[in-house]
Amino acid sequence: MPFDNSYARLDEKFYQLINPTPVKDPRIIMVNRELAGEMDFPLPETDSELAQMFSGNNPPQGSQPLAQVYAGHQFGNFVPRLGDGRAVLLGEFVNSHGQRYDIQLKGAGQTQYSRNGDGRSPLGPVIREYIVSEAMYRLGIPTTRALAMVSSGEKVFREQELPGAVFTRVASSHIRIGTFEYFASRNDHEGIRTLADYAIERHYPELKEAENPYAAFLGKVCSAQAKLVAGWMRIGFIHGVMNTDNTTISGETIDYGPCAFMDGYDPATVFSSIDSYGRYAYGRQPSIAQWNLAGLAGCLLPLIYDDPEQAKSHAEEIVQGFGAEFRQHYFTEMCSKIGLSANEQGRKLLDALLAIMHEAKADFTQTFHGLSKALSDDRKPVLERFADQDKITVWLDDWEKELARQKIDATTAITTMGRVNPVFIPRNHRIEQAITAAVEQDDFNPAKKLIKILANPYLEQPESSEYMAPPEPEERVYQTFCGT
Repeated sequence: MPFDNSYARLDEKFYQLINPTPVKDPRIIMVNRELAGEMDFPLPETDSELAQMFSGNNPPQGSQPLAQVYAGHQFGNFVPRLGDGRAVLLGEFVNSHGQRYDIQLKGAGQTQYSRNGDGRSPLGPVIREYIVSEAMYRLGIPTTRALAMVSSGEKVFREQELPGAVFTRVASSHIRIGTFEYFASRNDHEGIRTLADYAIERHYPELKEAENPYAAFLGKVCSAQAKLVAGWMRIGFIHGVMNTDNTTISGETIDYGPCAFMDGYDPATVFSSIDSYGRYAYGRQPSIAQWNLAGLAGCLLPLIYDDPEQAKSHAEEIVQGFGAEFRQHYFTEMCSKIGLSANEQGRKLLDALLAIMHEAKADFTQTFHGLSKALSDDRKPVLERFADQDKITVWLDDWEKELARQKIDATTAITTMGRVNPVFIPRNHRIEQAITAAVEQDDFNPAKKLIKILANPYLEQPESSEYMAPPEPEERVYQTFCGT
């Protein structure tokens, strides 16, 4: 197979060469044949061969398995040595167009970075990551992708005995801010330079000609993260664990552990069971992203300028620019949800709507989706989200007047909103139902049905309308959990 394992050609201080630990009785659950086709990745013909490959028992020819080392700020606390404790990067597959894809197995066994962990993954987190990462891709958010999931035929012990599984993740790379922090914490300036040069070559080769490539690199990563987090805010996504080891240089969403989608709108919403103080709440995600980027800037200072004060001043200016760039992306995305441009009046109406939604805890996804119906003379889908309908009625009147003032007809507004307001999201309770069926009954049909519906999240699917609905009180999910 056309593998070109460039990361493995770096010095071994960047990784540990290690093969996946074989599993007992692998069984293929699902393969993303569409993604494999986009990658030009040749799939084995039989389920048995697929299971052997994607469990790590029989890695594809040409791969060069390794576990990457990195550090990270976890909930604000620095951990100097993390690394792939339950994941093995098989290698870098290159398709016929020269596109490079990291192929990684999660749950592939212990590495030297496992920190007394078992290196395995329960089935539930594998199903969650497959469903959510593919939904994010369909929602138009930069993300890692799901290529396959395999049951291992082994048990994994957490709070209880659970079936094990292996997840195959595809990314443009797995380089993180935490990768830079690992070498910076060791004052390994040569390692930082090597990593920065590698990241520039792989992701932003045009920067090699810049006057200051490393400053330009920091700016590019800031821009990628500004756009990414604005996309999360648009769809009500809460990452749940925005540590620096989960912040990619490429600007892709990575790690779908305690993530969730907001039901009732509240900027303070937190789902992660380990986020006791709301550090990674929905509304705090932009500021946390900037905090993480400041960590990257600190790592790059010796490369930006020899003079520490000059380097610090320039890096601070770049990181401060994140705020303005994020707000531009955010208001463009969010004002599109109400069919308006991100001018002063559009922002004012958006803020007013969010305030009314917050007070009522109105469902985020269905309220915005219902606005299209309101322009078609059916306000019920919006009004029924509010016990006190007076404020939202006044807002709807003001909104329609502003559309008319800007000469935006209903058809144009509905088209604009239809591109950014999903009909379907991976509702937390639906994910939990799919996981429960798989774990307790070995029934993967609910997961497969959910994946199929979410393949067209902006499309009305009347036969699946129940998947649009928020959870009933007894179905509500209050906490999500990491798979480790």
